[in-house]
Amino acid sequence: MSIQLLHKKLIKKKLTISVAESCTGGLLAHNLTKLANSSKYFQMGLTTYSNQAKIKILKVNKNIIRKYGAVSAECCNAMVKNLSKISKSKINVSITGIAGPGGASKNKPVGLVYIGINKGKKLIIKENIFKAKKRYSIQSLTVKKVIKTILKIIWLIKIC
Repeated sequence: MSIQLLHKKLIKKKLTISVAESCTGGLLAHNLTKLANSSKYFQMGLTTYSNQAKIKILKVNKNIIRKYGAVSAECCNAMVKNLSKISKSKINVSITGIAGPGGASKNKPVGLVYIGINKGKKLIIKENIFKAKKRYSIQSLTVKKVIKTILKIIWLIKIC
């Protein structure tokens, strides 16, 4: 499943999308905007890489980051819910994870990525462990997973 297909579906169904990325550093936004006419659906891309950016821009409660960490289902959930409020897009995506090579711990390995997708009343927070060795591979696999998941959501859910 490709970005070209998603591009066509978003335009055809008149859906808008916004993203808040951490470990992918804007790669999802880049992919969503690399084709002509992406302005018909793409509204906002935030790269909230630091904890401070998550707190200040996305209004993630600092206690969530303190208790669970920035790489957690709880943080991902807060990121996507708050992005939804800010952007008013039909589809909102949040990504937070560890692309490596450093930053890992025993409980949070390199390749651990949380993806949050909110469309209408449907909210998905998915934990993924990408087994790739290289940083860019983890980032690319994350973007591919998001594109595939959004395509599934578009096909399964009626337009709100």
